[in-house]
Amino acid sequence: MHSTHSRNTKIYTFIFLVFLMLLTRGSHLLTSVSLPDASFALFLIGGMLLKKPRWCISFLTFSVVIDLVTLSIDNIYQIPINVGYLGLLTSYGVMWIFGSRIAISRSFLNFVTFSVIATLIAFFISTQTYNLLSGTFPDITIKESIQTGWEYLPQSFIYTMSYLMAYWGIQLLFTRYFVSQKATAL
Repeated sequence: MHSTHSRNTKIYTFIFLVFLMLLTRGSHLLTSVSLPDASFALFLIGGMLLKKPRWCISFLTFSVVIDLVTLSIDNIYQIPINVGYLGLLTSYGVMWIFGSRIAISRSFLNFVTFSVIATLIAFFISTQTYNLLSGTFPDITIKESIQTGWEYLPQSFIYTMSYLMAYWGIQLLFTRYFVSQKATAL
């Protein structure tokens, strides 16, 4: 019984994370308001909550499907699906791995430290592979690519960390509420 409950919880968690990705992914069809992209944060949270590689592969697959559907419907959304795109998928994997490692320790300091490190590594990988391998900037040097990437780091970092801090706060409130409810019931 417990195994079925645990599996159902993981399925619901996965569906909820996919829904959040749909809401925050670049240009999307669900609303006229485009929320900042939460993909890095969602992959880290997915790693924390779902851990297993099969969930990561499923989540990666959904992120690609979201991009492909968005590209087929909205030509303004221009993320090239090519060799440079593999860096973005690698970045998501980095976030997932860090998330699965963070899950081992429930320390807020570890959560923040590893979230910052993971976000910086993922950002570096995704921007550099995009700049150097996508074909968008055919004559860009590595130095120019790094300089260009740093221009986008503050915004990306702030969004990702804001989502992660919101997650930490929400899960802390839920944990305290449900733990206090169970204690009261006993």
